[in-house]
Amino acid sequence: MWPFKGRRQPVGLVIDPAQGDPRARALIDAFGVRDWRTARDILVAATDPDTRAYLVEIVGDVDGVQDWIGEWVDAEPDSTLPLLIQGCHAVYWAWEARGAKRAEHTAEDQFREFSRRLRTAENLLNEVVDRDPDDVTAWTWLVMSSRGRQVAADEAHARFDEVVRRHPAHVVAHEHRLQYLCAKWLGSDEQMFTFAREATAKAPDGSLLPELVVIAHIEKWLSLSRGEDDEYIRSPQVRAEILAAAEKSVLHPAFTPSFGWVPRANAIAMGLKMAAELEAAARVFDLLGDRVGGWTWNYCGNPVDAFLEAREEAYAHRR
Repeated sequence: MWPFKGRRQPVGLVIDPAQGDPRARALIDAFGVRDWRTARDILVAATDPDTRAYLVEIVGDVDGVQDWIGEWVDAEPDSTLPLLIQGCHAVYWAWEARGAKRAEHTAEDQFREFSRRLRTAENLLNEVVDRDPDDVTAWTWLVMSSRGRQVAADEAHARFDEVVRRHPAHVVAHEHRLQYLCAKWLGSDEQMFTFAREATAKAPDGSLLPELVVIAHIEKWLSLSRGEDDEYIRSPQVRAEILAAAEKSVLHPAFTPSFGWVPRANAIAMGLKMAAELEAAARVFDLLGDRVGGWTWNYCGNPVDAFLEAREEAYAHRR
């Protein structure tokens, strides 16, 4: 998710890592004070694979978890849940060591620590799936770590298959599979777009998966030089595909907002704005209100500022 194109100072809104969800807020607070018992109860109750993945994403942003989570592992040695959370969090912990710059601007000691932490994460996650092969969340975070470890294409695909055999429309697993297939990682534009389009075609109306098409176009935009980037994303074919993805997803009458939708809708709003589909972008901003979130706005500078500017432009051009 780098490099960023320009930076401005933040104004106005504040990003809520809990996305307005009281359960997510309680989970963040529990991990912040090392209350693993409350955290355990919240996670155990999240039986839907997508919901659990969204909650685990949020845990990844809590600092210091690796310093104490061994207490939970030791307290409940027969449970795979503490190992799962330790392993998933360690993936984010690894990326924290690496930093957000491209490889040529990342120091060797950062790469070494990145690799060490990723190995730790994968050892933990592999133990989880050895003990519970149907743990979709563990397989999902192995999909995520596959690009950091630069595992072979067959192995990376096998990890993703383990997820979709159990939960075919798993949003987080699809998102990280797409990143593996990006040209900037271990794939190509052709692989990235083929994956995004096939997943979108299979997705039911109102799904979040059509976001993948929007992300793929944003990634392509990012790879181009200034001038070429906007010409690309505002071309008729790209505009039409981004609009169609939005209309199959958050703009479809079948769409029902549920936990985890906010970052994905933000990505779609950003893609529509970049493609100059401003009327449709305004409709997504209507759904979002002040719920700014997700990682894609970082590509435009400060995420809050970029969100506000995009929303203002979309509303100014509403028909």
